[in-house]
Amino acid sequence: MTTEILKKTPLHDWHAANGGRMVDFTGWSMPVQYKSIIDEHNATRNAVGLFDVSHMARFRFDGDSALAFIDRLVTRKVADLKPGRIRYGLVCKEDGGILDDVLTYHLQDSSGASYVWMVVNAGNREKIAAWIEQHLPEEVTFTDHTEETAMIAVQGPQAISIAQRFIEGDISDLKYYQGREATILSHSGIVSRTGYTGEDGVELTVPAESAIAIWEALHVAASEIGGHAVGLGARDTLRLEAAMPLYGHELSEEITPIQAGLGFALSWDHDFIGKKALEAIDQDTLPVRVGLVMQDRRVPREHYLLFSEGEQVGEVTSGSQSPTLGSPIAMAYVAPQFAEEDTPLEVDVRGKRHPAKVVPLPFYKRK
Repeated sequence: MTTEILKKTPLHDWHAANGGRMVDFTGWSMPVQYKSIIDEHNATRNAVGLFDVSHMARFRFDGDSALAFIDRLVTRKVADLKPGRIRYGLVCKEDGGILDDVLTYHLQDSSGASYVWMVVNAGNREKIAAWIEQHLPEEVTFTDHTEETAMIAVQGPQAISIAQRFIEGDISDLKYYQGREATILSHSGIVSRTGYTGEDGVELTVPAESAIAIWEALHVAASEIGGHAVGLGARDTLRLEAAMPLYGHELSEEITPIQAGLGFALSWDHDFIGKKALEAIDQDTLPVRVGLVMQDRRVPREHYLLFSEGEQVGEVTSGSQSPTLGSPIAMAYVAPQFAEEDTPLEVDVRGKRHPAKVVPLPFYKRK
C-alpha cells in the first residue's frame, strides 16, 4: 500500500513551525487552523487576516490571440478585457456543467507586452490544464506557474494599509477586480484587489523563494494591529458568510451556472463552450442555490437532507456556525418552488428534523 505524498506550498514549513494544524486539502498539506478558527475569522472581519493560497493553480497564456482563446473557454466575455482588469467566470463542459470557476487577468509586463493570467482551484489544476491543452490553438503558449510562485491573500478592513507597506507604488487606486505587476518587498510579483472572504483586500503572487520573507514581514505588521495568519477553517466560514461558492460543494460538473445563482458570470453575447446546452436546458425545473438560517442551535452540515411537510426537497452543500451572525447558517440546493425567502424547511440532523428558513444571499456583506 502506497501513501500519497502531499504537495507543500513554499510557506509550508512556516505554518508547521508556528502552530498550524496541517491537513490534506486536495492533495496539499495546508493549515486548517492555528489556535482558534473564531479568532482567525474575527481578525479578518475586524482587522486583517493572512492566507496562504499558494495551492491555487496559476496559469499564463501568451500570444496575440490569448484573450480570444480564453474568451471561448470561459462563460464570461473577456475578449474586451482591458489591461489591468480581472473577471470572474466559469469553465463549462459542452453540456453546461461546471468544470471550475476561475479568475482571468489581463496583465502587462515591464515592457508593456500583454499576457493573460488565470487562477484555478487547487483540486482542478490537472483537469483544467488538460482541458486547456485539448482546446489550445498553436499560436497561444500555455505555461503553468503554480510551482514556481506563491500566492498570499491579505484580507480585511486594514488589508490595504498593511500590504501597502511592502509594495512599491500606490495600490489604493486599484479598484475591485483590478491587478498589475508590482514590486513586493523588492521582488517582482502581481498584486490584485481580489479575495474570497467578503472583505476588502489584495492577493499577492510572488516568487516561491521570496514567499517566506514576504509572509513574515506581512505577519509582523498584521500582528501589531490584532491580525492573524488564517487557516482553511476560517477561510471556509468567511466565504460561507459571504455566500461565495466552493467547487465540490456548491459547484460541480452536475450543476449549471444558473442553478448556482451565477448568472452574472454568463455573457450571452459571445460563444463559449457549453453555451448551446445552457440555452436549451429548462432551468426552471432544476434545484437552485439558497441560503438557510437555522431556527435552533443545531449546525447543518454538507449532505444533510432538507424536508418540507415530510417530502425531501433539497440538500445542504455547506454549513457552519457563523461567528459574525452568531447562528448556524448553510447554503443548499432546493427544488425551485421552495426557494422563496422565508420558506420554512426542516434539516435532518442524524435522524431528527430541525427547523430552518430560506434567506437571501449573502448572509454577510461588508459596509
